[in-house]
Amino acid sequence: MIAAVTRARPRLLFARHFFANPRGIGSMIPSSRRLTQRLLAGFDWSTARVIVEYGPGTGVVTRAILAQMAPDARLFAFEINEDFVTFLRRAIPDPRLTVVHDSAESVASALAAAGIEHCDAAISSLPFSIMPPRVRLRILAATARVLAPGAAMVGYQYSTRWLRELRRSFGDVAVDFEPRNWPPAFVFTARRGSPDA
Repeated sequence: MIAAVTRARPRLLFARHFFANPRGIGSMIPSSRRLTQRLLAGFDWSTARVIVEYGPGTGVVTRAILAQMAPDARLFAFEINEDFVTFLRRAIPDPRLTVVHDSAESVASALAAAGIEHCDAAISSLPFSIMPPRVRLRILAATARVLAPGAAMVGYQYSTRWLRELRRSFGDVAVDFEPRNWPPAFVFTARRGSPDA
């Protein structure tokens, strides 16, 4: 009974914030196990030492990242929702995890404060397709600047209409589809390349 309540609490917290601000959350249900697996499948976890995550929510993807990470790797999770920040800090006491209560736009300054210039992976659950375009573009530009050469930004969306902007920021963008999620999701992998490639 206690385990069931523990599992239900983050789901209820997530759903409550979705109904309060659907454009800020994007979905009333956290990412499925299948979607999370697809998001993380393309990384070399043996060499990734600095990972950034955008929009961790209640930590479904966060926990999966930590399970893959090396013992000496670090994860910086950027979350603007104060309730989610508090929940993550209490629920995931992993010393490799730093929960940053700020927008993903601040990724460069947050890493610099930790003495880090680049990251080896960026994993996003942000609802890019429905956020204000100026915010979306600032996050994409900031991420492109902090990714190490050859590193990727991976995320998912329920629409592909914003991909032209993603390609302007990164150049090299691949899109896949995960039907075993609700709603079904498009998964993108973006690497820095020539603009408009």
